[in-house]
Amino acid sequence: MIRNKEQRVGIFIDIQNLYHSSKNLFQARVNYKELMKELIAGRKLIRAIGYVVKTESTAGESSFFDALEKSGIELRMKDIQIFPGGMKKADWDVGMAVDAVRMADSLDVIVLVTGDGDFVPLVDYLKWGLGKGVEVAAFGRSASGRLKEVAEEFIDLDNNPKVILKKKLGKINKARTRKKDESK
Repeated sequence: MIRNKEQRVGIFIDIQNLYHSSKNLFQARVNYKELMKELIAGRKLIRAIGYVVKTESTAGESSFFDALEKSGIELRMKDIQIFPGGMKKADWDVGMAVDAVRMADSLDVIVLVTGDGDFVPLVDYLKWGLGKGVEVAAFGRSASGRLKEVAEEFIDLDNNPKVILKKKLGKINKARTRKKDESK
C-alpha cells in the first residue's frame, strides 16, 4: 500500500490486546505517543479510538487512561462482565468492528491495532466490500497469521520495540542489581 499525506486515516486500537502482548513478550508497556506517530506516518488523522475495559480494581487505571487520552486517543470504555460462576469477559470486538464500518465513508485508510484473528472478516469487508485500505499493526509474534495475510499492510511492532515500548525501569534495575549480587 502506498502512503500519501492526503490519506484520511482512522485508527482503532484494541488496548487490552496490545497491553497483554507487550507485557507477555517484552515485560514492558506501549509508548502510545510513539505508536500514534508510527501509525499516522504523516497522513491526516481523522480519529483514533482506543477500546478499554475497566476492571474491578481501579488502581492505576485512571492514570493509564489519562495517558492514552494525552496521546490523542479517544477512549471507549465498558465495565468487565463477571458471570455468576466467576467467569469474566472483557472484549470490544463487535464495538470496534461496528465503529470501523460506521466511519469507513469518511476514511481512506483504516488501521486496526490488534493481533486478534477474529477481525479477519472485518478486514475482508473493509477492503473488498467498501474499497478501503486496511493496515493492521500488532506484535507479529502474537498476531494471527491469517490477519497478517489479509491486511494490505502488516505493521510488525516487534520490529521497533525500542521506539514503541517503554521498559519498566524499576524492575530492570532490580534485576541488574540481583545479577551483580549473584556474581560476587
